[in-house]
Amino acid sequence: MKIDAVELTLFAWDDIPPTKYSQGSQNTSGRSNLGLLRVSTDAGIEGHAFLGSAMIPAETDAGALIKVLSPILLGKDPRAREDLHLAMRARQRVSGLRAIGACDTALWDICAKAAGVPLYRLLGSDRSAIGAYASSQILDSREAYVGEATAFKSHGWKAYKIHPPQNPSEDIKVCEAVRRAVGDDFPLMLDSTWSYRYPDALRVGRAIERLGFLWYEDPLNEEDIYAYVKLRQKLDIPIMATEHPTGDIGTYAVWLTERATDFLRGDIPVKGGITTMLKAAHLAQAFQMTYEVHHGGNSLNNMAQLHFACAIANTTYFEVLLPHAAHKYGLLNDIEIGRDGLAHCPQVPGIGAVIDFDLIQRKKLTQLA
Repeated sequence: MKIDAVELTLFAWDDIPPTKYSQGSQNTSGRSNLGLLRVSTDAGIEGHAFLGSAMIPAETDAGALIKVLSPILLGKDPRAREDLHLAMRARQRVSGLRAIGACDTALWDICAKAAGVPLYRLLGSDRSAIGAYASSQILDSREAYVGEATAFKSHGWKAYKIHPPQNPSEDIKVCEAVRRAVGDDFPLMLDSTWSYRYPDALRVGRAIERLGFLWYEDPLNEEDIYAYVKLRQKLDIPIMATEHPTGDIGTYAVWLTERATDFLRGDIPVKGGITTMLKAAHLAQAFQMTYEVHHGGNSLNNMAQLHFACAIANTTYFEVLLPHAAHKYGLLNDIEIGRDGLAHCPQVPGIGAVIDFDLIQRKKLTQLA
């Protein structure tokens, strides 16, 4: 089996609701675009992936994917994922990891289809569902967080994560209000999106430690390893970092050698694909650490990451980033969380994404090959 075509169709994404998770992560224009990547083979099997997100349009990386990565893939056996990933990584300074992540996802899709199994089985597991948690955006008031958290709890979701206003005193009050509302037994997490300096990070960490939060995510700038080490020494609540910096497997090393985090973290676009994530999850397992999966930026990435999360023994939850309309687009069978609080993998060969080709055709901007 050989790859005989690599095509990328850019299509418009309109009417995205205003979203904000940090000072550097927001969409106020209401518009973006995604790319449908189609990797075809001479055996008639195709692999698909989406490029882009509500925050980062596909057009940012589309040219590099076609110009730099397509020649690496054409004529090669798609099952040689390690070889192809290594070759793409060698060009990551000019291609970018988001483009590599899309290509890698399409290759995994092909391989699972060729094997005739859902992706989670190709990854080596029989687990097909995992508990989901709702992950807020920055909301306007304590009452808004309380209302959202209690609603998701009542609907059976397994946990709720707060992206706070990023004022340390107010952040603590938000966390206190939510804990009072949901009770002591419902899991809560805090993701401060790199917004604190060390003294405030310690103060907030001690507060949510008292409140019994499950983990404390990205309180400090991702480059501040020195302060992360100090913070981890002072707190008992597990610290979760490594969502950033953007990078391949090597970016995890310093967090382990310096003992700067309790969990490892990653996703397809920021780490360059499932291949990197799989290596990192096994690395975490060697240190008796969990590897939690970050939101993937688009619907198809998230479905691929759902298979991954189910297949990895040291992954405990699946993240669903809110609001839904800012992250779900382009699929006819997007992930839905039932009253059991679980995200379920499609039971068909491959990733199992049912792509809305009619929508893509209506919203088509350009096609690259």
